[in-house]
Amino acid sequence: MDHVDKQILFHLQNQARISMTELGKSVGLSQPAVTERVRRMEEKGVIEEYRTIINPENIGKNTAAYMLFRTRDCYAFLDFVRTSPHVAECHRISGEHNYLLKVQTDSTRALEEFGNQCDKYGTYTILIVMSSPIDYKFLIPSLEEV
Repeated sequence: MDHVDKQILFHLQNQARISMTELGKSVGLSQPAVTERVRRMEEKGVIEEYRTIINPENIGKNTAAYMLFRTRDCYAFLDFVRTSPHVAECHRISGEHNYLLKVQTDSTRALEEFGNQCDKYGTYTILIVMSSPIDYKFLIPSLEEV
């Protein structure tokens, strides 16, 4: 991956819906040339997918929390979290706990109910998000670092 590829990624992470023509202008390439570079990065798995970021509060998911979870039955636990509409992320971690979940519900009451459903899978600690001063940071933070 060269400097131009990193510039392309910088622009795509900021605006995934940018046209190939506009992207080409931003990095100094023709539309066909930039399209080919994007296609190659998709094929290599550098670009995995394109997503829409939805504001959770605007769809009624007003409560966010992280759960540190310890379970002995990982398969049953993972089956449960995969089907739960409240689990936004699930990460296998090292240390005292073996999973970290990001959970989004409509209320603290719904979060409590989700915790009650989790009781049969192990022990956990719930950390309620008060605010998110840094909600998301780009992997390529600026063109200067490209």
